[in-house]
Amino acid sequence: MTSVLWSQDSTFKLSVNVDLTEVHVNVTDDKDRPIGNLKKENFRVFEDQTEQHVTVFKHEDIPVSLGLVIDNSRSIEPRKHRLDAAALSFVRRGNPNDETFIVHFDDEARLSSDFTNSIPTLENVLAGAKPFGQTAIYDALILALEHMQTSRYTKRAILLITDGVDNYSTYTLNQAIEATKRAGVAVYTVGLLSQSGGEIAEDSLIRIAEASGGQAYFPSNVDEARIYMERVANDLREQYTLGYFPTNPARNGSWRSVRVEIVSAPGIKSTAKLNAVYRHGYYGPGGSN
Repeated sequence: MTSVLWSQDSTFKLSVNVDLTEVHVNVTDDKDRPIGNLKKENFRVFEDQTEQHVTVFKHEDIPVSLGLVIDNSRSIEPRKHRLDAAALSFVRRGNPNDETFIVHFDDEARLSSDFTNSIPTLENVLAGAKPFGQTAIYDALILALEHMQTSRYTKRAILLITDGVDNYSTYTLNQAIEATKRAGVAVYTVGLLSQSGGEIAEDSLIRIAEASGGQAYFPSNVDEARIYMERVANDLREQYTLGYFPTNPARNGSWRSVRVEIVSAPGIKSTAKLNAVYRHGYYGPGGSN
């Protein structure tokens, strides 16, 4: 169980029970196709260079707690209806028991819909949003990470959709990345970026996704964005879950790096051609957390 809050001085605090550490892993081949025939013995997990004993291994379609973090700034308006439809397609491709909430952001970030598994409810909330104002991406992400602490499921992910660079947040990119590293939520970013500010925006979205164990996508149009979103939905249903009890007994709140290796995969000539996507570390228990 994990709890997250922000104190009045904007210091990020985290309370976490890490008796069991879980790592969610997507595995693809050199043509970016998912690999679904791996067994427990095909994985090795290292924490701070020390191999861990994997006690939990799952490769099954389990429910996910999802957050849709959606740009509602004025610039999104020409593509809003089609992006809303793409976001709904993403939800529909998930597990029927998934729960989903929506955070919209423009000049401010707000929770537009609490957790629900009702597609009509999500559809109505998306349709009711009227684009205006600027782009507060980091505030929205932090709000979503905070709200995710009320989730029903331990497997959690955020899909962040935007068409621009943050220009209105109270929080900074570094604060958003730090919050992401501490939250244990995979963040998948979809950036429909223009040339104006595109490089800066792209860098920030990549850094956020990598810090979380998610991925960043940069489609050139809405149709391509929909394809990427549907791929994320499929990836979430295809993940391997590796669980272990850390051998490190320290309770000083320090960062612990995680590395996953794939070995002797059946039917595959070279594991070097396999790509594993996962969260590369977490903050341990104790310290000032």
